[in-house]
Amino acid sequence: MKQKRILFGLACMSLMVSCADLDYHEYTTYDKNYVFTDFDRTAGVVTDIYSFLDSDIPTDGSLCSACDESEYAWSWSSVFGYTDGRWSPSNPYSRWDFAGIRRANFFLTEYVNADFSELKYDKDYEAEMKRFNRYPYEVRFLRAYFYFNLARAYGDVPLITKVLTEDEANQVTRTPVAEVFDFIVKECDAILEADQLPVRYSDLVGDAANGSSTDGGRVTKQAVMALKARTLLYWASPLFNKENNSGLWRQAAQANKDVIDFCTANGISLGKYSEIWGTNNWQAGEMIFVRRVGDMNWPETTNFPVGMENGNSGNCPTQTLIDAYEMQATGLAWDEPGSGYDQTDPYAGRDPRLAMTIAVNGDKWPDTNPNPLETYQGGRNGLPLAGATPTGYYLKKYLDKTIDISTSTGSGSTRHNWVTYRLGEFYLNYAEAVFNYLGSADATDGTFTMSAVDAVNVVRSRSDVNMPGFPTGLSNDEFTEKYRRERMVELAFEGHRFWDVRRWKDGASQRSIIEMQITKNGDRYTYNRVPKSRYWDDKMYLFPIPDSEIRKNPNLTQNPGW
Repeated sequence: MKQKRILFGLACMSLMVSCADLDYHEYTTYDKNYVFTDFDRTAGVVTDIYSFLDSDIPTDGSLCSACDESEYAWSWSSVFGYTDGRWSPSNPYSRWDFAGIRRANFFLTEYVNADFSELKYDKDYEAEMKRFNRYPYEVRFLRAYFYFNLARAYGDVPLITKVLTEDEANQVTRTPVAEVFDFIVKECDAILEADQLPVRYSDLVGDAANGSSTDGGRVTKQAVMALKARTLLYWASPLFNKENNSGLWRQAAQANKDVIDFCTANGISLGKYSEIWGTNNWQAGEMIFVRRVGDMNWPETTNFPVGMENGNSGNCPTQTLIDAYEMQATGLAWDEPGSGYDQTDPYAGRDPRLAMTIAVNGDKWPDTNPNPLETYQGGRNGLPLAGATPTGYYLKKYLDKTIDISTSTGSGSTRHNWVTYRLGEFYLNYAEAVFNYLGSADATDGTFTMSAVDAVNVVRSRSDVNMPGFPTGLSNDEFTEKYRRERMVELAFEGHRFWDVRRWKDGASQRSIIEMQITKNGDRYTYNRVPKSRYWDDKMYLFPIPDSEIRKNPNLTQNPGW
């Protein structure tokens, strides 16, 4: 279809799906009457909308290396644009993507005219109709989810819920972010009120999804609740809640409590931390919504250590992150008096999540590496080898330690899944929200009977973590510091840290990272923390709107500072 490019592809929503922007795979040459008269073709349209769900499994360009979680080992990576001052409207690292929203709007406009009357005598007609009747609620969730991702990145964005003509698309304006968040919350409430989505698809009876693995990864009731809860937390946060409206914090606390209570009532509970990633992590007990990304080995080839065959290095955890892991015996930070930290053996006695997440000098990692890691200067996996870790560490989390990436005996690919929502996040979200609403870490009331400290301690008490609980009596500053460390540790490399420092307006923390320089002297190692500066400007709390989009539509205004 020949048509000039316009605002983020929002236009070109004609009545025919032959428009190139509507990329419906094998359905692209057919019109709506063809798509919405066959169950499989309609299912294909919905599956296509699901394909716009995001993931950030660590690779080149992952946001973990655009914040203080990690540092990318190769200087050519585009991710350095976030931290060296190159980021700009003409170099926008754009997330200004409305393609999923455009497809969702098309579906929600046209599905009401679907006609499956010719199929009514098929034996599975009734079961397929049950599945079809859920689709509008799944798609409304997906559209709301896409809008959340846009709002957290850009703030005010055009809120469009209908099919647009080209002229309409070229004249849209940005909607205040509070209205976008409010739309997301109301959509979630409406979906929940309709009560059409299950807790588990395998529990459905007389339904096309009953017991079908092909319906794994679809939107559930608890996923809708999770989107609402996360949205309200962001809305209440300093970046978007400039007047610190306590009512927003209360709504966030209530929504996150609702997630916790619903999960408790439906058998969704915290398990082992080590079960959060891996081929079957979608089956872990605390999972709320997981995207099945696919079978691959590129996370391993990207991040396995330099110095082993085909290991390319990649996202290397920073000492800044390592310092967030407290001492297990005392629950104190490494630099607090009486913590028990030993500078000659810096990884001994630490929070067990460190060893699960990060590979340190001397580790046997991965299983297919024939030698223990040598990340010290001059070591087998250390500088000055090209691409060796600049921080002294390699990544474990989200990687399959059993994959063989060698040329001769490579073991192929394994399934990787991105955790969109899991229960551990919502205990932490609740803790943050109730702390800010009630004003102290120990406070409770008639509605919120679990204090912020209590909620954090649930997460720290996992069977394979078993960290000491936060004590009562913490000052607000002390709780905030410990909470932010806990969140950095618990949610490491799950796509939170980059956004957390922005919604907290804690950009100053991103002006430097710490690397660990390790030297070997005989059988002894010396560990030296080395600061490395990074660029930060407060305009970076929000993304720049691409210049190319503003040229297409002068009604779009740029974010402050860009």
